[in-house]
Amino acid sequence: MDLTLSPQEEAFRDELRAWLADNHPGPEPEGDEAAFRFRLEWQRRLNAADWAGVSWPKEFGGRGATLVEQAIFNEETVRSKAPPMANVLALAMGGPTVIAHGTEEQKERYLQPILSADEIWCQGFSEPDSGSDLASLKTRAVKADGGWVVTGQKVWTTFAHHAKWCMLVARSDQDAPKHKGLTYFLMDMEQEGVQVRPLVQITGEPEFNELFIEEAEIPDENVIGGVGNGWAVAITTLMHERATLAFGLQVQVKIALGQLMELGASTASRTTRSCASASGSSTPRPRFFA
Repeated sequence: MDLTLSPQEEAFRDELRAWLADNHPGPEPEGDEAAFRFRLEWQRRLNAADWAGVSWPKEFGGRGATLVEQAIFNEETVRSKAPPMANVLALAMGGPTVIAHGTEEQKERYLQPILSADEIWCQGFSEPDSGSDLASLKTRAVKADGGWVVTGQKVWTTFAHHAKWCMLVARSDQDAPKHKGLTYFLMDMEQEGVQVRPLVQITGEPEFNELFIEEAEIPDENVIGGVGNGWAVAITTLMHERATLAFGLQVQVKIALGQLMELGASTASRTTRSCASASGSSTPRPRFFA
C-alpha cells in the first residue's frame, strides 16, 4: 500500500500547518472551567476559518475533506500541541450521525450550533451494567403524548457537565429482541429530570460523569433515524468515534511516548554524571544489592 501523500493532500497539510503556526492559542490553562472556556474560543477560531467540521460536507458548514485529509488534520493539530475543541464529541460523532440519519429539519436545527460550539453534546450510551454490550442497556423510553418519558442511568458520560444535548440510546420496546428494541434520542440536558454527578479523576478533574434520568421528557422530533432503529444509528456514531477520534489519540500516544523516552534518557544521563562525580571517575562503578 502506497501511503505517500498526493499533491492535493500535501497542499492541505501545508495550508493547515501554516494556519496553526499563525493561530496557535498557546498552552491550555489548568482547571476544568478555564480549560473548557479556552477550548470554546479555540473551536470558534477554527470554525471561523472553516476548520472545525473539516470532514463535514460543505453544504452543512464543513470543508468537505477526505478521510485522508481528516487524518492529516488530526495528526497536525496533535503534533502542534493545539488544544482539542470543546465540542469534540458532537463534531466527530453527533454531527455526522445527524447528517447520515437526521431529517432536514434536524440538520437545520442542530448542525450549525455544533460547529460554533454554542451547544455542547455528550454521549449517553454506557450504563453501569451495559458497557461493551450496548444492546443490554436498561434505560427505558415510554411513549407519551407528543413524545417520550425516559428513566434510567448512564455512566462515563464525557463532558456531560457542560452539555446541552445528549446522544441517548434507550429501550423503547421492552418486548423486542435486545438489538431491535432501541431508539436513538437527542435529550435536552437542561431539565429537572436529568441529574449530572461528576466522577472526579485522580487529577481532580470531572471529565466523566454519571447521568441519573428520572422521567425526562423527549419530544418526537428529537428521535434520530426512526423509532426502533437505534442500534443502526448508534453503530454510525461508534464508527465515527473509531475512525475519527481514535486516530488522533494514537498520535497523542506516539508523541507522549517520545517525550517519555526523552525524559528517561535525560534522567539516565544526569544519574550517570552524578555517579561518576561521586566516585571521582568518568565511569560509574557497579553497585550490588543484597
